[in-house]
Amino acid sequence: MVHHWSQDAWASVPAIEPISVALYLAPGFELLAVSSALDVFRLANKAAGREAFRWRTVSHLGGAVRASCGIVFAADADLAQERRYLMQPERPALALVFGDEHDKGRETKVLSAWLRECRQRRIGTGAFGSGVAALAKAGLLNHRKCAVHWEALPGFRERFTRVEAAATVYEVDDNIWSCAGGTAAFDLMIELVKHHCDEPLAVSVAELAVAGRVRAGDERQRLPLLRQHGRLNPTVVKLIELMQRNLATPLKMADLAAAAGVSRRQVERLFRNDLGRSPCRYFRELRLEHAKLLLAHSAMPVLEIAVSCGFVSASHFSKCFREAHKIAPHEARNLPAGRFFGAPAPRPGVGATPSDAVLLRNAGVALS
Repeated sequence: MVHHWSQDAWASVPAIEPISVALYLAPGFELLAVSSALDVFRLANKAAGREAFRWRTVSHLGGAVRASCGIVFAADADLAQERRYLMQPERPALALVFGDEHDKGRETKVLSAWLRECRQRRIGTGAFGSGVAALAKAGLLNHRKCAVHWEALPGFRERFTRVEAAATVYEVDDNIWSCAGGTAAFDLMIELVKHHCDEPLAVSVAELAVAGRVRAGDERQRLPLLRQHGRLNPTVVKLIELMQRNLATPLKMADLAAAAGVSRRQVERLFRNDLGRSPCRYFRELRLEHAKLLLAHSAMPVLEIAVSCGFVSASHFSKCFREAHKIAPHEARNLPAGRFFGAPAPRPGVGATPSDAVLLRNAGVALS
């Protein structure tokens, strides 16, 4: 069924108290997620013909906050004032976190305390991208599902063992909203509008935003190592998902064939046709990518990473890793942020400092 936006359709909607939202901005927050949230609120008000949502931005001390892209964003209130609002009529119906304080002592503790107070007062809480870690540190995600960006997922699972983290677009569990970040923020916000204001308004917002498609929360963020491939055979997708769930215990060809209900030769043929490589080779690439993410986003020792990725020894893991990435695991861990493996190295004199160049050369990365 196709819905078309019409402001007249909302003229008879009874006026209710606007839904108040507090948006906490931590240094380095993702601008795309914040702009998605604010524009969805703005469009919801436009489509409803009334103030369905009102919002305010919050920072730790009330000062301006710099986004990851460098843009400075003003805040309307500090966290101390926001905590006082919890006992006043200005209390929000929803508290959203953008970015994470990265364990900055008091800042992290105050943020965690605010989130726990919100939860105690039955205020909905949510987070986008790296902000999901703030919910986990506050203890709100223990034994609950949440969505985590695929790049941060291995380290997040290693750090927060009681949280059921998934590489889905977004998750909603007991009025706790979590999102992988990026364009997934828009998908989550449409679901939030649907939850608070019903489906017709959510559809209108999506149409006003010219959204070609709004994803469901349980959709996967990505299938790894498939950037250069088009549509895949459903059997291949099913086996890739099986591989992802068994990274620590590598599967044999017989296991894959049994899971797919086809012969071993058929499994081999499907992978070569769709991916240009054997199932065994793809599985090893998948495990090595998982190891790469653990090196970048966790403090796990190399030996533990090797075991968690299904390698029989640290030496075997290091050999395979060096063959794949032309660098040893311990050297890769020492690369500067943003220069990890496939990222292009900056040319001297174009945004690279001498220390960057020295670090990259020491790690074995050629500078052009």
